[in-house]
Amino acid sequence: MSMMRDLRAAVRPSLRKSVAPYENEARSSYDPTRDPSACSAVVDCAVYRDGARVEAGDHCLTPREARLQVRRDGGFAWIGLHEPTEQEFAGIAAEFGLHPLAVEDAVHAHQRPKLEPYDDTLFAVFKTIHYVEHAELTDTSEVVETGEVMCFLGRDFFITVRHGGQGSLRALRRRLQAEPELLAKGPSSVLHAISDHVVDGYLAVADAMQDDIDEVETDVFSQTGKGGPRGSDAGRIYQLKREVLEFKRAVAPLRRPLQLLSERPMRLIDPDIQKYFRDVADHLERVQEQVIGFDELLNSILQANLAQASVAQNEDMRKITSWAAIVAVPTMVCGVYGMNFDHMPELHWRFGYPLVLAVTVAACITIHRTLKRNGWL
Repeated sequence: MSMMRDLRAAVRPSLRKSVAPYENEARSSYDPTRDPSACSAVVDCAVYRDGARVEAGDHCLTPREARLQVRRDGGFAWIGLHEPTEQEFAGIAAEFGLHPLAVEDAVHAHQRPKLEPYDDTLFAVFKTIHYVEHAELTDTSEVVETGEVMCFLGRDFFITVRHGGQGSLRALRRRLQAEPELLAKGPSSVLHAISDHVVDGYLAVADAMQDDIDEVETDVFSQTGKGGPRGSDAGRIYQLKREVLEFKRAVAPLRRPLQLLSERPMRLIDPDIQKYFRDVADHLERVQEQVIGFDELLNSILQANLAQASVAQNEDMRKITSWAAIVAVPTMVCGVYGMNFDHMPELHWRFGYPLVLAVTVAACITIHRTLKRNGWL
């Protein structure tokens, strides 16, 4: 154990410096009332006992006060933070004994969805997806906006670290407080509620993206797309593919963590709550199938759009070739009669000039009608 501590200290000196008080609780002096900057990231802090929120009186609980109250009277503490800095989170991490690697992931964000056990703590990462409303889909439209929710689950605490402007958990907290029989199951009930909330958001975004894809599909297969001639929708299709890929990065990695939560017995997960994770996993499976379908459908639409653009270019080339053939007749006639020969047919005849013009026009009309009948014009 001592060697492991030395190794971690060598690899992550800055992080170990911020969370060094883990081994000695007496050194933990986290008190946000003395350091206002340490409070700025805390959105809510409460103690829950027997499924009900314990009123803190006329002041807000600090994480340290919540921890002490839970140790004294039972229940669990639920602390919510929004984009804390390393310094702001270091005190809370020390107070609750969070693992340095999980703390680093929670502070710096940009993590894949995952579930990792650390001693007496579970660390879970969820990607939140928010659909961005837009009046018209363009090749620069932002369709989805991503965020992250990191969850630390312990025997008597639950800590959420949220990144991004979307995905607030206040409504979820109020809804859970209205279901005391579920909240009485402990921190694992909060983890289920958050996972269910995140996956329900995926379903809503998938339905909204379906409308955008249907709109693009209609435009591509109509006579003329909204963006102009055929082939001009490629930018919009490619932008949608990028947004679907972003969506896919949030959905696909979450499958394994939900399988573990729903199938493998875990010491920190209440057996009654574990059953609920199966429903969340089923919903995620549905979303994943939709996202895969979106990707395949957009590939087909893009191929169809490129094929239409190629056909349109071929049509343009045929028209240019047809007109070049028509113009070649008067060009040839004029080229012949432009030669300085003394003996040429009908050169000195009074009606020679109009006859040549009439023959030229008749030849051009004949070629034009023939090409039009064959679909070249």
